[in-house]
Amino acid sequence: MIDLHTHTLFSDGVLLPAELIRRCEAKGFRGLVITDHVDYSNMDLVLPNVLRACKEISAISKIKVHGGVELTHLRPEHIKSMVKQARASGAFLVIVHGETITEPVLPGTNRAAIEAGADIIAHPGLITEEDAKFARMNNVRLEISGRKGHSYANGHVAKVAKKVGAKLVFGSDSHTPDDLLERKQAERIARGAGLEEEDIQMMFKEAESLLGL
Repeated sequence: MIDLHTHTLFSDGVLLPAELIRRCEAKGFRGLVITDHVDYSNMDLVLPNVLRACKEISAISKIKVHGGVELTHLRPEHIKSMVKQARASGAFLVIVHGETITEPVLPGTNRAAIEAGADIIAHPGLITEEDAKFARMNNVRLEISGRKGHSYANGHVAKVAKKVGAKLVFGSDSHTPDDLLERKQAERIARGAGLEEEDIQMMFKEAESLLGL
């Protein structure tokens, strides 16, 4: 399993990075990216500490671990500059908290994330076909979410992505130990979204490519 979207107690998760990594290691994960929620107020605090933990642990762990961010509830006008700041600060992956149908994310967030060149739009909700095409053109991936609530729109995301050829990745969006999903369960969620076996394998190959596995 490779999980590109996880949280620790540096945002709204419950585990220290060390425990999150150890739990994933014990489950047989091959790769993990810690992507705590950040905005203008806390990136300078969160990201350096997560990166420090990842560096120390990955040096001796069997699992490949990286630190990233999830830019969350930003104004669309600020997303480009924050993506740039995250990359300059060493983020391995930059995720933007997309227009999930369960939260009041501002309209235009998905589009702004694509224009900014984010790596992944998390739970992009009822993303338009036009934006999905734009994501494909800009090599921005759309997430199939393992998280309750955010996963409600997985079927729509899968359908639109397949139609226009946009890349998909899977993220558990884990906040607690029980949220961590093994590969079989992630595949079931993807099937439930309407993806065929070939699509599912391509989705996980994209994660492998991102992590260099």
